Amino acid sequence: MYFVLFSVLAYLSPCYCLIGKDENESHCGLLKQWLGSASVSVQIGKKGFHRELETTVELSPDVIHEVRVLLIHRCPSGVYVDPYQLASLSHKRDWQILLDSAIDLEVPAHKTSGFVAYVYSTLDGPTPKQLKITIPIHGRYSEPSFDGKTFTSVKIEPPELLLRTDKCMEIDELEPYTVMDAPCTADNSSMCSWVKMHHQQEHGAVILQFPVGDGSLVMPVCGGTLLVTLICCVALCKYMWKHKI
Repeated sequence: MYFVLFSVLAYLSPCYCLIGKDENESHCGLLKQWLGSASVSVQIGKKGFHRELETTVELSPDVIHEVRVLLIHRCPSGVYVDPYQLASLSHKRDWQILLDSAIDLEVPAHKTSGFVAYVYSTLDGPTPKQLKITIPIHGRYSEPSFDGKTFTSVKIEPPELLLRTDKCMEIDELEPYTVMDAPCTADNSSMCSWVKMHHQQEHGAVILQFPVGDGSLVMPVCGGTLLVTLICCVALCKYMWKHKI
């Protein structure tokens, strides 16, 4: 009895492993197909110092399975995101964001560095063919210019697109695509392996223009401000002395 049962299990186990291997190769093949046909583009909405970074992800038309999407934005020092604003909008958006460092809202562009933002789609069910993610960004004040330049340019590159599916177990063998480690979720509780899409040259960077101060006016402005302050203080003291305040 036990010998017969052991024989049956020994006979079926290679079949099960073969089926599991075929399914894994199928899902990994689909992941490579999605990466090969995917595209990422960015554009800027609104004007002034308060803008919107609009990212569009186009996936293969036959994406019907659940695949996790991660966008990695490497933003320069000329812009920042407001964590408090993002928290207030959490109930209105279908994505989550993880920042690699704390954001100081007050410092100018030349006294800070850029940051990395990990953006995760939180749509339920099968992944749609097109994802649109809009992130509010803000321009930082720049150092005054002494060469007559009135605007400064901030270049924002398209984000890196990373895909992952739990059904592809041998993700390290997806050549020629690059496999890299990144946080699994916006909670940053653990690291996972993601497959990175190759850079596509047709989708270029966007250039933002922000006004800068005239450095040659620093002394006149500071002198004028100090003079007005002194005049107001004298007038206020005279008024208080006159009325015995």
